[in-house]
Amino acid sequence: MPDHIERPLRIVIAGAGIAGLATALRLHRDGHRVVVVERAPARRTGGYLVNLLGAGFDAADALGLVPALRTRDQGVFTSLLVRADGSTKLTMPAALAEQSLGSRALTVFRGDLEAALHDALDGAVEIRFGTTVTGADEADGLRVTLSDGTVHDADLLVGADGLHSGVREVAFGPAPEFVRDLQHAVAAFPLDAAPNGLPEQTASTFIDVGRTAAVFRPREHAPSAFFTYRTPSAEADAAGSPADAFAAHFGDLTGPVHEAIRGAAGAGDGYFDSVSQVVMDAWSSGRVVLVGDAAWCVSLFAGHGAGLALAGADRLGRALAEQPGDIGAALHAWEAGLRPEVAQRRRQARAGMARFAPPSRLHLGVQDLMIRTLTAPLVGPALLRLMSRAQ
Repeated sequence: MPDHIERPLRIVIAGAGIAGLATALRLHRDGHRVVVVERAPARRTGGYLVNLLGAGFDAADALGLVPALRTRDQGVFTSLLVRADGSTKLTMPAALAEQSLGSRALTVFRGDLEAALHDALDGAVEIRFGTTVTGADEADGLRVTLSDGTVHDADLLVGADGLHSGVREVAFGPAPEFVRDLQHAVAAFPLDAAPNGLPEQTASTFIDVGRTAAVFRPREHAPSAFFTYRTPSAEADAAGSPADAFAAHFGDLTGPVHEAIRGAAGAGDGYFDSVSQVVMDAWSSGRVVLVGDAAWCVSLFAGHGAGLALAGADRLGRALAEQPGDIGAALHAWEAGLRPEVAQRRRQARAGMARFAPPSRLHLGVQDLMIRTLTAPLVGPALLRLMSRAQ
């Protein structure tokens, strides 16, 4: 039945990450009454670099974030492909990537994107930290119960609480029904200081069979490290220590860059998790809808996670605005429009997995050959332009 609502919607959003804050920003600007709950005790900072391209950049533009993000843009990095001892094997100059990306592209740290969203909200939306959704009863309207004991009559509950979504658990079922383990672990964390010999605006990356370790040194930001590796025990590894994982899977690496990662992995200030995808037949049920990784996590191997979160939030607001009297129809139209793009990114994850953790020496050799071709003075720029058009 259509929901004939002649007033602003009352909306509860779970999650104060990119998807949740973007949804709150869009829906608040559309005049709806929004409250956000977040399980963490305070705002998170840091995180790894994310790229906003294509639909992600378009959504950032529609949300009015681009001017603020331009000031946080890290630009394009010179990429060094290094050996196990840290010596340089191949170099891809930043200018090559710049030619393919054009002006509608941003590279920002995840924490900076969340800060831009928070600043854009400017305190207009209540955010309750240390709070989760514990129940959603639609027997007589929608009543949302929170962990602080309060109960909210709402028109819509948005689960934007990430891969390990509590709203998905409450409204759709246990995680194993939807979360697909890709048998890889990933970690990202800040470094106290840049490794010796690594220039500014440079990324140093070691790629081997089943593993990658990298350090990024921006011009005006703390350097950060990233590593991922293939493992049949990703969840167990993620529950343990990044330092132990790095020692077990990267202990043979030497040189100042890899020593910096080794030291930072023991500090405990970062992100460490298994790599998974979320696959669901429907992203909404009644008046509960999932947005971002909670609904469609395509995994870091596919990339575009932040962009899809922004696009999903912006398009959800658009769908509700276009069908103000029928929430169900709006959610259906929103999902139908977004699913093809999510499916495409999910398929790309397989290629990304082979790029970050090549399954064999043959795959590694082919990847090296491709990079050598892209860095060739005459061939590389032309290939990058063709690849950009194809995307």
